[in-house]
Amino acid sequence: MDLDTRNRIENLISSAPIMVFMKGTKLMPQCGFSNNVVQILTALGMNFETFDVLSDLEIRQGIKEFSDWPTIPQVYLKGEFLGGSDILIEMYNSGELREKLEIALAS
Repeated sequence: MDLDTRNRIENLISSAPIMVFMKGTKLMPQCGFSNNVVQILTALGMNFETFDVLSDLEIRQGIKEFSDWPTIPQVYLKGEFLGGSDILIEMYNSGELREKLEIALAS
């Protein structure tokens, strides 16, 4: 990944406490996995921002390399990679996600 793409990704991640790289937007997810993440974060009452990877091929490929995670969506919490759809579902079902988000956002 080139330096410009890396810088753009870092700027996007730092632009919001919760940033989701997904297919589509939070108002119009374009895949079921992205929709799952939006539904979970919305159900928890979290404010979050999204970036539509379908709108930018460099970011779409670069985010996978950046996180060393092969799939979209990807969720970042205060600059750190949290996981994708499956991880968020698992954390949500166990109650761990609400706790982790509340602690991180309170600090």
